[in-house]
Amino acid sequence: MGFLIRFLVILFSLISPIASAENGVSEHKILIGQSAAFSGPAAQLGIQLNLGAKAYFDHVNAIGGVFGRKIEIVQHDDKYEADLAAVNTRLLIESENVFALFAYVGTPTSNAALPIFTKAKVPFFAPFSGAQSLREPFNKLIFNVRAGYNDETEHLVDRLVNTGQKSIGVFYQNDAYGKAGLVGVERALKKLNLPIIETATVERNSIDVNKAVDRMMAKKPEVIIQISAYSSCAAFIKAMHRRGYNGQFYNLSFVGSQALSDALASEGSGVVISQVMPFPWSSANSPIVGEYIKVMKKAGIKDLNFSSLEGYIDARIFVEGLRRAGQNLTRERFIAALETINMQNYDGGGFDVNFSPSNHNGSKYIDMTMISKDGKFKD
Repeated sequence: MGFLIRFLVILFSLISPIASAENGVSEHKILIGQSAAFSGPAAQLGIQLNLGAKAYFDHVNAIGGVFGRKIEIVQHDDKYEADLAAVNTRLLIESENVFALFAYVGTPTSNAALPIFTKAKVPFFAPFSGAQSLREPFNKLIFNVRAGYNDETEHLVDRLVNTGQKSIGVFYQNDAYGKAGLVGVERALKKLNLPIIETATVERNSIDVNKAVDRMMAKKPEVIIQISAYSSCAAFIKAMHRRGYNGQFYNLSFVGSQALSDALASEGSGVVISQVMPFPWSSANSPIVGEYIKVMKKAGIKDLNFSSLEGYIDARIFVEGLRRAGQNLTRERFIAALETINMQNYDGGGFDVNFSPSNHNGSKYIDMTMISKDGKFKD
């Protein structure tokens, strides 16, 4: 009889929700991991993305969490370097036993993590990248919230050509991110039978742009599309201005809009940036922005920007997936739950999200903004 009782106790423990939960899930906590740039030339990208996400998670935790579980982010600095991102990913999965990976910053860093989290079957949610390598081939573990670079570059090129500007150069980061954006520009221009006038590169985490400036000044295109992070883009714009260039600069959203404006100071006026998130300073047409402003204010964060709004929206959708997965949380249940989120059954507050079992690319939202003379943004 004693043996039978012990057997039943063991059996019950094996099938109970808490005992059978995934790594990173306990009775009172859900642990998720983020590797991003928190220092170095791209630091503001990781810092701001994390601020917005943490503000929302803290808001949810303050009202009891998800089924009584508080969400905790373990963050590691990869300085926007692929090798460090791979090390951090292994640490998060193998030593710290996180439930999921969240809001990595960048294409080279996300690509470095891809084979690691795929082998370990750990969800990879909302990378701060629009690269096709995170969209094709389809990987059921990856959920992209932001629009892809192909969507973004096509929108940007169409806008340029429709306003009569057809002499286009490309300044890009010499890595997976820059090349992904370059391919997007080439693809968009090919549809319109237009060439790229000139290209020039900069190394990741470098502001040595002298050769790039020499190369671009030899052709002087009317418009230069920039596909790099804010520090190198700012250095390039300032150097081009010193050489007398008076054309326009267009940037992809990854640049880090507020960080670029801050770095350019008085030289930012007229610089255009495509955006994959709503305008973060006005809630007039976007309830999600009003919610974001309220939560950020409550958290004591005064500086609002596109990057922290993206982190906030990422966290909001992540929590919706947790809620739909139910109390007995597993990675498989979480993935299946995320796949049910779409604009028919989820109120994104004006930011539509559409996931399904065959589509993990949630949004195609794209807008354009310009830096004004006072360093702020015009929608």
